Amino acid sequence: MSSSPEKHDSFISHLIELRDRLIRAVASVVIVFIALFPWANDLYTLLAKPLIAKLPQGSHMIATQVASTFFIPVKVAMMTAFLIALPVVLYQLWAFIAPGLYQHERKLALPLLFASVVLFFTGMAFAYFLVFPVVFGFLAGATPEGVSFAPDIGAYLDFVMTLFIAFGVTFEVPVVVILLVITNMVSVEKLRDVRPYVIVGAFIIGAIFTPPDVISQIMLAVPLWLLYEVGIVLGGVLRKVKPAEEIKTYESDYQPMSDEEMDEEFDRIEKENKSPDDAG
Repeated sequence: MSSSPEKHDSFISHLIELRDRLIRAVASVVIVFIALFPWANDLYTLLAKPLIAKLPQGSHMIATQVASTFFIPVKVAMMTAFLIALPVVLYQLWAFIAPGLYQHERKLALPLLFASVVLFFTGMAFAYFLVFPVVFGFLAGATPEGVSFAPDIGAYLDFVMTLFIAFGVTFEVPVVVILLVITNMVSVEKLRDVRPYVIVGAFIIGAIFTPPDVISQIMLAVPLWLLYEVGIVLGGVLRKVKPAEEIKTYESDYQPMSDEEMDEEFDRIEKENKSPDDAG
């Protein structure tokens, strides 16, 4: 009966800690957003630079909605603020869940968390610097005669966010593969066996999330496939290291019984196995 109030207090304390962590995470994003707000238009111009460079001579982007010239740059500033504050947000998440993890889980989770952030940003940079020029060059070149290529700023934001997410998630493939391997959900051999299906799936994903030109599809599908191979290699290495660490941990935790403890254990076993007739 006494454990019920203790469990209730523990639950309330966890809720309070979660609230505090969320407030700090949101506050970090808001503070960065306030700092970036005066440069919202400049941030959108920077985001639109790959498209502007491919627009025909004399053409420009347009705004088809009344308030989009204000709200679209604000959205870009807000998304940028979230990306800049992401380390703080992830730290708050880590600080909340870390006490509930075992030590070996903390050793593994923190590097994977850091790697996932770096890989996501790498995927976004890959899309911005390499993919966008190819995509927008293709779209501008495919414009029919007599049609003015002048994209709407809101539609452009939705388009680039889709590509950012697609390439960011694609670059997370090694982390996903490693997690599948080290948690014994899938073996390395199985991942190698399904390689042909992954390659086909990579090109299907490339066809879905990129414009209908072959080059941009390849620029998404090939990195996805190569990152899958990297995940298999790293997962295999970590899977070989993990059993050795488990054995080492077991050996370090094992403490042999003293002579006195062994005598007491033998006496206990002898008493348990002693028959009633022997006792009489």
